[in-house]
Amino acid sequence: MKAFIETIKSIEIESPVDKIIGQLKQLITSGQLQPGDRLPAERMLAEKFGVGRSYVREAILKLEFYGLLRTNPQSGTYVSGLSIKVLDNIITDIIKFNKDDFNALLEARYYLELDAVKLAAERRTEQDLISLKEAMIDYESKVDSGQNAVEEDMIFHIRIARATKNPVIESMILILIPDLIKNIVENKICGENRGIQAKNEHRLIFKAIEDQDIDAAENAVATHLDDMFQISRAGFTAQKLIQKI
Repeated sequence: MKAFIETIKSIEIESPVDKIIGQLKQLITSGQLQPGDRLPAERMLAEKFGVGRSYVREAILKLEFYGLLRTNPQSGTYVSGLSIKVLDNIITDIIKFNKDDFNALLEARYYLELDAVKLAAERRTEQDLISLKEAMIDYESKVDSGQNAVEEDMIFHIRIARATKNPVIESMILILIPDLIKNIVENKICGENRGIQAKNEHRLIFKAIEDQDIDAAENAVATHLDDMFQISRAGFTAQKLIQKI
């Protein structure tokens, strides 16, 4: 039984971001894009790829995080000076990471956000509070009107990350959160009415950050993400059981 199960491979469905990264990889490895070359503007790339600009922006952010692209606000986004062979290998790893074990990604997000909210509570500014409250209210408005609030949920968590004043933590959360939240919400992993429950949880997180209460902020996020943490734990337990078959 164990040998049979191990021969089964998961069905991989490429996200628009993966496809963009894959096409950029092909352009680089084929020599059409050389180290040091400037990428076309986001608007033009979105038109050529046939996707929304948000997908292009997310792909560029991921490649920037790994040092494969660099952006100059005055002149645009460039391919880094790494060799084509190195770029090829790293981009392959990035695409593989995007499809990594869902339970591991849930667990990583849980612990990363616990640390992020503690820093946010300690370091937040008045402007951070304004931005967070705006994101929280936008989320509530969408939920109350029965609309999909995936983007508003992402923005709330990303603004917590921004309040840490740690660009590395912010970049890591930018990589992890979008695909996870979309998967969780669209597949109703945490139940039909999770959005309603999350409204109050967001308010508790916001209040703790506003009060600069680090312990309360950590507890509020732990409660908010507990469903996902339990799913992750159950997933790891199931994997162990399968391995023993």
